[in-house]
Amino acid sequence: MWSHIRRAGFVTALALPCSLLAVQSAHAGLGGAPMTPPADASVSSRVVQPGGGIAASAAQSVMRSASSTTSSASSSYTVRETTLGNGTVVREYLAADGAVFGIAWRGPQMPDLNDLLGSYFPQYVAGVKAVRAARGGARGPVSVDQSGLVVRSGGHMGAFSGQAWLTPALPSGVSGSDIQ
Repeated sequence: MWSHIRRAGFVTALALPCSLLAVQSAHAGLGGAPMTPPADASVSSRVVQPGGGIAASAAQSVMRSASSTTSSASSSYTVRETTLGNGTVVREYLAADGAVFGIAWRGPQMPDLNDLLGSYFPQYVAGVKAVRAARGGARGPVSVDQSGLVVRSGGHMGAFSGQAWLTPALPSGVSGSDIQ
């Protein structure tokens, strides 16, 4: 009987971290909903008109969460900036329908790209492997551009930065260079 209880405790001990990991990784993703900010993060957002600058300077810092605001103009988009507790800043670019079409990051630590890229993460990993194989395994800045996904990432300890976007999802008047 004790072996069954011990085994159940062991299985529970293994399952709990796995279930927490699943919950944490299911909260954001390129092409989907914006990330759920951690408790120690601050969030602000602003609506942008392509080529016209900020349409509504509603840059309000909100602790823990913020609802994205979009303009009724179809060409506008929302930039949602999240400052993580470690100092890394993540900008999410949201289309009028709320879907994330671009992401940019900069800071002392890399954000979790698995979370940020969502279902596009495996495509990114394959692209990184191909780039490194072409370089003979050398590390360094990476640029992946395949099947509508563009990811540029680089930096060094204490200073990382990058951008990712979905070319087909860019709103009218927006280019990859706008993802900063």
